[in-house]
Amino acid sequence: MLPTSYWLASASVIGLSTLNSANAYAHQQKMAITTVLFNPRTNNLEVMHRFDLHDAEHAVKEIFSGDADIMKSDKTQAEFAKYVAERFAIYSMNKTELPLAFIGTELEGKHFWVYQETPAPAELEGLYIQHNALRDIWHKQTNTINIEGKGNIQTLTFTDNTELLSVKFTHQ
Repeated sequence: MLPTSYWLASASVIGLSTLNSANAYAHQQKMAITTVLFNPRTNNLEVMHRFDLHDAEHAVKEIFSGDADIMKSDKTQAEFAKYVAERFAIYSMNKTELPLAFIGTELEGKHFWVYQETPAPAELEGLYIQHNALRDIWHKQTNTINIEGKGNIQTLTFTDNTELLSVKFTHQ
């Protein structure tokens, strides 16, 4: 008969292995969250992109160069923000692109943020949105957008070959 300490140690190893494989799997789920907020105080449409820092670190090495460092290099942060801006667009319902101004970036804990904004059009029945950041390097990348400030929160999810999605606003 094996001692109790053997079984406890074995259970701990199995538990840690399961936890590590679950963490590895979770890390493989490439995701970004974007909020598009109609801010009534500023009358702007504010865009806040949140990327997992781990994903952003790997992406900049693949997109730019092996020595790109999003955590320590302002240049890499600016290049990544430009990359995101080139792959994200908002259009009115007649498919006129709304010009988004770059506001800045922020490192916050395990996330890297990219901020943009544009004046909110006075009359807006809905939006078309395109969000391809990181989807050109990772086929499994999922970009989720929450649209807030125009009625109920609406969510768009970009997966697979989805290029353009739309939301319509109800008049209140």
